[in-house]
Amino acid sequence: MARIQRKKKQRAKKKKQPGAEGVASQEPRNDAVAKKTELFSGSVKSVKTKAYSSRQKSLTRTKAEPGKFKGYIDKGLQFLREVKVELKKVVWPSRKQTIGSTVVVLILTIIISVFLGMVDIGLSSLIRVVLK
Repeated sequence: MARIQRKKKQRAKKKKQPGAEGVASQEPRNDAVAKKTELFSGSVKSVKTKAYSSRQKSLTRTKAEPGKFKGYIDKGLQFLREVKVELKKVVWPSRKQTIGSTVVVLILTIIISVFLGMVDIGLSSLIRVVLK
């Protein structure tokens, strides 16, 4: 069946207070907290480095991976399933409405073609008179 896409919640950015850093630096630091902070910041850097290197490797590859083709087929089938679900939601016009709209379009087409034909005949006769 179709997936329902939800908007991602935006995380509120924490505002830094300029005075808070000065107060924190005056207090004695806890070594355990400092170690955890250093470990966390180091792990974030290593994750970013690994992500960057994997992107570089994926850009340099020229052959398609074996599972990639299957992924494209799965995505295509999922898209077609979603199209089918959306088409079921469409309200199609009745036969009477379709015939009525078609007749209006045909009549307007005939009227416009007659008008343009008359303008063409008039201009061509005017040019003949001017040239003779």
